[in-house]
Amino acid sequence: MRLLKLVPDDTNIKFLRWRLPFYIISLLLIVASWALVYTNGLNYGVDFAGGQEIRATFVGQPEAPIAKLRAAVAELDNGNDPVIQRFGDPNTVSIRVKLPPEAKGDPAFADKMTAAITAQLKQDFPAIRIDGVDSVSGKVSGEFRQQAIYALLAAMFAIAMYIWVRFEWQFGVGALFALVHDVSLTLGLFALTQMEFSLQIVAAILAIIGYSLNDTIVVYDRIRENLKKFRKMQLPELLDLSVNETLARTVMTSLTLLIALIPLLIFGPANLFGLTAAITFGIFVGTYSSIYMAAPILIWLGVDSHSFVPQESVADRQDRIARGEM
Repeated sequence: MRLLKLVPDDTNIKFLRWRLPFYIISLLLIVASWALVYTNGLNYGVDFAGGQEIRATFVGQPEAPIAKLRAAVAELDNGNDPVIQRFGDPNTVSIRVKLPPEAKGDPAFADKMTAAITAQLKQDFPAIRIDGVDSVSGKVSGEFRQQAIYALLAAMFAIAMYIWVRFEWQFGVGALFALVHDVSLTLGLFALTQMEFSLQIVAAILAIIGYSLNDTIVVYDRIRENLKKFRKMQLPELLDLSVNETLARTVMTSLTLLIALIPLLIFGPANLFGLTAAITFGIFVGTYSSIYMAAPILIWLGVDSHSFVPQESVADRQDRIARGEM
């Protein structure tokens, strides 16, 4: 029985032929993404915008009526989309609602809003039991945002330093630029669609960084091997060869992930839609950046066939001359 090959062994796609147009498009997309973030802003969830969390149990019921509960809370919360998740047992839920802009500077507003919501819930759902109420203040949510930014920057910096040490400094710059591209486009997606941006999405972005890095390192490792093997080959041709040699692995990895993610994206619960959408989008941009961002930039950064050849020291050169070797 022959093995299924999604990418034939003799594949020779000229990826680098279109490197300049794709780079221009990518730079424009990065600028557009940050412009959207600046103009539209991100639709922060309770974690980042502040709000109230109400934990409740539907006593005597096997499961909580999530759909009815979401509709009731959304009506009470001026049409805003609350975050409702099962919390432990099937009949226990966590209800998170954002604080409206008028709550800023009014500490009592959150308590009034919570009291109104819990009173209405007890009226609409007689079997409900309120187990607890927690507040996420604006100060705490601001600290969450700050720590999330630090986490993303630290991850990207650590990755760039690792690749710098593992390969050459040009490879570190290339990987960092590819990660900036991936994160920027993901933020642009959330600014454009106004999907809720919460700690879940920060976790998704970190997953995207990990996936993109993994794909980039595989390509970079093959480039390094080919630089040692084909000393006289032109760099664009060598980069095309390296990308084509790793293409089968890239396609299989991406396809395997998409097989798991797409059903979750279509049929999964609403509270996981943003997380799944971010990772699905990240697979596409991460694969694209490994080919069209991380690889072509090596040409402009001066990588050549001598980049991985050990440099001869002055003492070695003098010793070689003394032995009569030229």
